[in-house]
Amino acid sequence: MSERASTDDIVDRPVFAAEIRPHRSLGPKGFAIVIGSFAALNALISLPFFLMGAWPIVGFLGLDVLALWLAFRFSFAQARACEQVVLTYVELLVRKISPRGAAREWRFNPLWVRLETERDEDFGMTRVAVAARGSSLDLAGALSPDERADFADAFGRALASAKAGPRLSAPER
Repeated sequence: MSERASTDDIVDRPVFAAEIRPHRSLGPKGFAIVIGSFAALNALISLPFFLMGAWPIVGFLGLDVLALWLAFRFSFAQARACEQVVLTYVELLVRKISPRGAAREWRFNPLWVRLETERDEDFGMTRVAVAARGSSLDLAGALSPDERADFADAFGRALASAKAGPRLSAPER
């Protein structure tokens, strides 16, 4: 019984697991600084116009601040997207979660999966996908070309390992 349980544990243990999220270089503190600075600069610029009686300019400059704030909020909302790749000896699970939280899953048998990549001389790795039985699924779209190449190398090694199967030690006698 324990030999079977340990075999199941090895087979179900992830060979490869990755969670890919879009990169955002500006955090909440930086966002507050940028918006605050932009609003202060717009207020400083609009003050002379307001004092001259051209008060509609203040509203238009306020719309600039609102547009910048909305653009950042949209960017932060898009950053909630996520892609999870989990490879075991018996299954490849790819889960893509949209910014709104809707999840889609694809499950493949690792023995039938092949890794497809496309490279461009100028840009590096432009595409990583898994293909099985006539269908193809793109992976790692949120990564830069160099990161995508590293992901493809690591995933390719893990896929080869999963296809080779687990290395079980011989039972003791």
